[in-house]
Amino acid sequence: MKAAVLRAPKQPLSIEDVEISKPGPHEVLVRTVAAGVCHSDLHFQNGSYMYPTPAVLGHESAGVVEQVGAEVRYVQPGDHVITCLSVFCGHCEFCLSGRPALCTKVDTRRRPTDPPRLSKDGKPVWQFLDLSSYAEQMLVHENAIVKITKDMPLDRAALIGCGVTTGVGAVFNTAKVPPGATVAVIGCGGVGLSAVQGAAIAGAGRVIAVDMLDSKLELARKMGATDTVNAKKGDPIAQVKDLTGGGVDYSFEAIGLKVAAEQAFAMLKNGGTATVIGMIPLGQKVELPGVDFLFEKKIQGSSMGSNRFRTDMPKYVDMYLNGKLNLDDMVSRRIKLADVNDAFAALEKGEVARQVIMMS
Repeated sequence: MKAAVLRAPKQPLSIEDVEISKPGPHEVLVRTVAAGVCHSDLHFQNGSYMYPTPAVLGHESAGVVEQVGAEVRYVQPGDHVITCLSVFCGHCEFCLSGRPALCTKVDTRRRPTDPPRLSKDGKPVWQFLDLSSYAEQMLVHENAIVKITKDMPLDRAALIGCGVTTGVGAVFNTAKVPPGATVAVIGCGGVGLSAVQGAAIAGAGRVIAVDMLDSKLELARKMGATDTVNAKKGDPIAQVKDLTGGGVDYSFEAIGLKVAAEQAFAMLKNGGTATVIGMIPLGQKVELPGVDFLFEKKIQGSSMGSNRFRTDMPKYVDMYLNGKLNLDDMVSRRIKLADVNDAFAALEKGEVARQVIMMS
């Protein structure tokens, strides 16, 4: 099968023929239909985060089941599925306490003595985040997928596999934004736009979108933002505080920058909560004024929207099909697998919301 392989950090991905194994007892072979180009993939390609190489990147995807292992009962060939990197084992401490997004992934990967899921010329190729969706097929554990209705377009469904679940979930599950709250979202890429939509759906009284591009701020308004702040045209903290008369109840950092996390905390009113969604580069520390904690301001992280994806994702599918969740306008463009490096370049410039690789 064709796949986009990362050979070394800071190098372009190469389109190569990679071998894929047959499904084990609890594994599912999926024909990839669509894969979103997420900033997290770029973090590993540009060396901000490290991953063993060679590896097939990609982790936001949807497709059709082709084969199932002998013990799989959840899906069968022909089913439409969304993948999720939050593959869960079902029996670790986190799964049993209702937090499967933090699963230790016991027994969800092949043992070192087993044949690898992916290989080339007899040598293993690393599977990125248990998925590797920049490929024509994916071989995954059965607990890495959720079955969805065939009415759902798979290019839009792919976005739910990461960006939507991360952004909407941070609002619903991590922060639990109540109706009437004031919200600021820093960064209007795929995750940020999902957080904007989540806040609007949750009934936030005011949703302030912050970005440096007017085009993305216009898109945020279509997604439910009531106000926009261009960070290039003045201090975004001062602008948000001026709009709200002192700060917001909830803020979300959706870029993955130290300065943006600090700004999210600084935008809070007393008693407010900042949620960091983005992947801040390894080694960087977020610095906050200690005195602010005396006013019960809080900062927290969110892992993939604190998801329980087997139940969350079908809800997001229903929200899309019922017209409550706008995924159509989030797709900036549809591309081929061979265009993945151009997609990374556009992502690095901040020009796009979501680009989707169509495998055929």
